[in-house]
Amino acid sequence: MTRIFLIGYMGSGKTTLGKAFARAMHLEFIDLDSYIEARFHKTVSAIFAEKGESGFREVERNLLREVGEFEDVIIAAGGGTPCFFDNITYMNQVGQTVFLDVQTDVLFRRLRVAKAKRPLLADKTDEELMGTITDALERRLPFYTQARYRFNAEELESRGQIAASVERLKELLKENHQLK
Repeated sequence: MTRIFLIGYMGSGKTTLGKAFARAMHLEFIDLDSYIEARFHKTVSAIFAEKGESGFREVERNLLREVGEFEDVIIAAGGGTPCFFDNITYMNQVGQTVFLDVQTDVLFRRLRVAKAKRPLLADKTDEELMGTITDALERRLPFYTQARYRFNAEELESRGQIAASVERLKELLKENHQLK
């Protein structure tokens, strides 16, 4: 039984690496935000607007526990998921947690080109975007670093880099007897 949680800031590659790793390992891939949206038939932004952050975080916590019961799965948690309630403790108890560690400048570059797809970032200037990333990482690192594994996810820009990252992640987990 394999259950791996990928955690990290938005733009760290949780979905990109998670999908590729799941394919390579013949596992199911679940993006927690997409799972929430499918269950509620609303976007995360709409749930946030309707219930506020605390209401959304309750929903997120409940559905994290639901997907945390699945087997043979790679789960990409939302960027804030590990930072609320006892979510990081829960993920560490029921599976393997991997923090996708990416430097601020790389996150900035990735998020700058994807701003239109991310409502929280869409109207930010470059300076505001860098400030948002820096501030959020400062608050979230104490949670992210509780993951069992820390993985450098800076090289996910091409198919070759993604394939190499999948192999590195496989080796990391095999070395620690988490994969067969």
